[in-house]
Amino acid sequence: MFDRIKEEVSSIMSRDPAMRSVWEVLFMCPSYKAMKSYRRAHWFFERGHILIARHISMSCRRRTGIEIHPGAKIGKRLFIDHGAGVVIGETTEIGDDCTLYQNVTLGGTGKDIGKRHPTLGNNVLVGAGARVLGPFKIGDNSKIAANAVVLEEVPPNCTAVGVPARVVKRDGVRICTNSDLDQIHIPDPVSQLLCEHRMYIDRLTKEIGELKAEIKTLKEDGKC
Repeated sequence: MFDRIKEEVSSIMSRDPAMRSVWEVLFMCPSYKAMKSYRRAHWFFERGHILIARHISMSCRRRTGIEIHPGAKIGKRLFIDHGAGVVIGETTEIGDDCTLYQNVTLGGTGKDIGKRHPTLGNNVLVGAGARVLGPFKIGDNSKIAANAVVLEEVPPNCTAVGVPARVVKRDGVRICTNSDLDQIHIPDPVSQLLCEHRMYIDRLTKEIGELKAEIKTLKEDGKC
């Protein structure tokens, strides 16, 4: 147990520069408190004590602003930064070393029975305000940009950006590591496409201008 606590505290301090001591993590960190409550609630949920599990879960939500359904399956060293407004659904599965920012929703899209929430692989980062909705997988080492709405599977080593989210690959280079928590400076495919269209329009405008000048010259020379 002490090894697990030490591992979690070390993981949080390495990813959150605001946490300056072990005691601050143990007594002030919403992520640590939420995961501690989740493990207790999940223990009761697995043994069929649903009401007790839900009571623990709801108490945690009131204290931290983080709502984790006790039926979710969460791996090691999950870090929830700030935490306010985070919602993790019942059939969500989260791998190891994942990071969630505030106002993230890992939710479903309807009232289907069975698997209806997303699965996050290992080392996945989900930016502030992002929504991941549906029973698909976010691949290992992928990054979901802030305020993105993800409605379909994201392959490993990719970044999803926009509403609805589009995948931007980085030549197979690993996108998210424990030291890579930048959720702002990532490519925007919509902006890139608009830029390409503008360049195309500028080129057409230049060619039309040259053609008009050539026609004018031919008219002055009496050749047209």
